[in-house]
Amino acid sequence: MTNPIPLHSRHRSVLPEWLALYYDRPIELTHGEGRHVWDADGNRYLDFFGGILTTMTAHALPEVTKAVAEQAGRIIHSSTLYLNRPMIELAERVSALSGIPDARVFFTTSGTEANDTALLLATTYRRSNQILAMRNSYHGRSFSTVSITGNRGWSPTSLSPLQTYYVHGAVRTRGPFAHLNDADFTAAAVADLEDVLGQARGGVAALIAEPVQGVGGFTSPPDGLYGAFREVLDRHGILWISDEVQTGWGRTGDHFWGWQAHAQNGPPDIITFAKGIGNGMSIGGVVARAEVMNCLDSNSISTFGGSPVTMAAGVANLGYLLEHDLQGNARRVGGLLLERLRAVCATVPAVREVRGRGLMAGLELTKPGTDQADSDAAAAVLEAARTGGLLLGKGGGHNTSVLRIAPPLSLTVAEAEEGAEILAEALRILN
Repeated sequence: MTNPIPLHSRHRSVLPEWLALYYDRPIELTHGEGRHVWDADGNRYLDFFGGILTTMTAHALPEVTKAVAEQAGRIIHSSTLYLNRPMIELAERVSALSGIPDARVFFTTSGTEANDTALLLATTYRRSNQILAMRNSYHGRSFSTVSITGNRGWSPTSLSPLQTYYVHGAVRTRGPFAHLNDADFTAAAVADLEDVLGQARGGVAALIAEPVQGVGGFTSPPDGLYGAFREVLDRHGILWISDEVQTGWGRTGDHFWGWQAHAQNGPPDIITFAKGIGNGMSIGGVVARAEVMNCLDSNSISTFGGSPVTMAAGVANLGYLLEHDLQGNARRVGGLLLERLRAVCATVPAVREVRGRGLMAGLELTKPGTDQADSDAAAAVLEAARTGGLLLGKGGGHNTSVLRIAPPLSLTVAEAEEGAEILAEALRILN
């Protein structure tokens, strides 16, 4: 018998108050196909958020669902205490794609856990609990990752196992360096890094940075900034962790990894990943050069990281992405979508900036003629877009006023045009 109590009421009665839901009338998504999803009332939506950048290739991708079903029919779970063929196969592919020489891969169940592991490796390797992080950043919801998050809206406690220093540079169009050209911006950020290291007195373990900040509103520095940082880090023996939870696997179009826009001084020491690789299955992971990965001198396993089922999904999903050049599609269709969005927003005074690369776009909304974030406007457009049949995300370090757009990487030109048209109509409520 169907429970007569509305699902939203049941949600509120058993789940935490801080577990956010989108929309004044939250929706239950029941199924999806390609770039579309349906709710429990039968409404169809074009999905421009992909389960927070997690449905990377397509909803109900046959290659992935088949791989999951076949593996589940053999064995669902074994843990890392036994040899695991799908895990080894996926690790081999990720290692080869990482750009890190002599790489080792450790699988987790989420991006939070991946970043937590990266911090464990870096602090153990360097025998230091000092971490550099970027202002406006987000790296997860565990105790250690919350403590390095540079976005107050996602950091509920000031307690921390780490000593964190925050560095300028991840947000190009806000802050004290926004008026500078790219070269001078980078030089100023490097000088700030040097100054911060002077405060830390040389004992820092690692810098962790998102090449494009996700929760922060798809903000990014000029290309090459983290490569310039790398010169400074190398002089002090400090590790570079690239958080690729949202930027990995070709989403930015121009590069397979976000760090490759900053590659003039080589790859990071550690890469973290999650979200899209599993296309909805729970996969995270860490790639590091062997010397760093093998520095732990105590026992460690993972009960659920590297599950045979999730690894089978990852192998199938990554194979599909590479065989169908979805990175190239993100570059081509994403470029068209960004161009279309800029044209749409040119006549909307409330849009401060349209930014992004590939299929990763952000629309920052402010009170017209000011830099004051307008979260109410963002919420209103989110609702209007949903009414028009388009699902978007929200974010931004300045009061959640950025609309985040990150559809599956198989998005077609026609779907990009359709989404832009729905968004244009939704933005009209602000004029």
